Amino acid sequence: MFETLTDRLQGAFKKFGSRGVVTEEDLDQALREVRMAMLEADVNFKVVREFTSRVKERALGAEVLKSLTPAQQVIDIVRQELVDILGGEAPKLASSLQPPTVIMVVGLQGSGKTTSVAKLANLLKKEGNRPLLAACDIYRPAAVDQLVTLAGQIDVPIHHEGTETKPREIALNALEKAKRMNATHLLVDTAGRLHVDEAMMGEVADLRKALKPSEVLFVADAMAGQDAVNAAKEFHDHVNTTGLILTKMDGDARGGAALSIRAVTGVPVKFIGMGEKTDAVELFHPDRLAGRILGMGDMLTLIEKAKATMGDEDTDRFGEKLKKGTFDLQDFVDQLRKVRSMGPLGQLVQMLPGFNKIKMQLDVDDMDDSFFAQAEAIVLSMTPWERRHPEKIDGKRRKRIARGSGTSPQQVNQLLKQFFEAKKLAKSITTGKFPALPGMR
Repeated sequence: MFETLTDRLQGAFKKFGSRGVVTEEDLDQALREVRMAMLEADVNFKVVREFTSRVKERALGAEVLKSLTPAQQVIDIVRQELVDILGGEAPKLASSLQPPTVIMVVGLQGSGKTTSVAKLANLLKKEGNRPLLAACDIYRPAAVDQLVTLAGQIDVPIHHEGTETKPREIALNALEKAKRMNATHLLVDTAGRLHVDEAMMGEVADLRKALKPSEVLFVADAMAGQDAVNAAKEFHDHVNTTGLILTKMDGDARGGAALSIRAVTGVPVKFIGMGEKTDAVELFHPDRLAGRILGMGDMLTLIEKAKATMGDEDTDRFGEKLKKGTFDLQDFVDQLRKVRSMGPLGQLVQMLPGFNKIKMQLDVDDMDDSFFAQAEAIVLSMTPWERRHPEKIDGKRRKRIARGSGTSPQQVNQLLKQFFEAKKLAKSITTGKFPALPGMR
């Protein structure tokens, strides 16, 4: 989502180079680039104006330009200000002293509201909670059926009464059921519309009054840009939302909604959706997202994903192989299989420092399901010795491997090249020698 913005910001900082002295004129020129980059990314213009003003004020006030590493310090100030825009510390879900904790999920049709309810329930279940879903969106065709299907996929109980019963009655019945079954959380999927209207707001307000929820989470479609920001503000003004879920953060939108919504609404982002699957949701960490935007990566989230998929023991063994230089092609294929279950490769690469350079080195955009199947076929056509010693695979062996895997020698060459690049990159990550961000040397 932030790829274009990242490129533009890095371009602005690159002008500082590795100079020991940066003038106020240099700073103004860089901030003009930053301003244009943020506006092009569809960030709210008031947010952009305040952001660049604060960066300049802090840079001049702290006499950064007279320091020994002015470029590095300016970038650090930009990062800190991005974190502030995004909300500072990572917010947590509120909980009720007397279970169940009631969470209402509200939003417009098409924003991913119903899917977000299931994702949140799945996340709570993985943390050891006992959630119950309530299907109260009786207006959108198949909304109830969709939530029932999703509940089955994640093995979470659901309360539904079709589309004839009023949402308030369904919700109150669900609350009683949650108490009887000793559920820790009740997640209520409320009605949405194609646009904000009084009828919807009245119904949501009525449910809020009846349920007294600990959280009212507004689901905002990050692809909708400033329209999502405006809708979030209207919902907050009408029903006092307590948090936000930003969906479709894996898309190709410019990212302006993510950078504007907290500042404009005053409501914290609590979760971000990174895909369609029921596990494609993350707790929102402002500092980690700021790192992604600046191309510094997000190693903490990547490590968490790896440990959740592979387990601590497997992750540690993988790291040891990299450090000792014993990581071979069989390990490469084994890890590719596991990486596929962590999410799209493009998203994972964005969590690595200097991800734009990495994408070009590894041709990440071409690594779809067919690539993984082809890579596996090539490696399985090799002998055990060849898998352990890929650097010794000569032209004759490559032709034989290509015939055995139904590929061409050029495709075998390409896989070997990607393996050596990946091995070199992975080793640099485990030793902490990351690609440097422009201006940070």
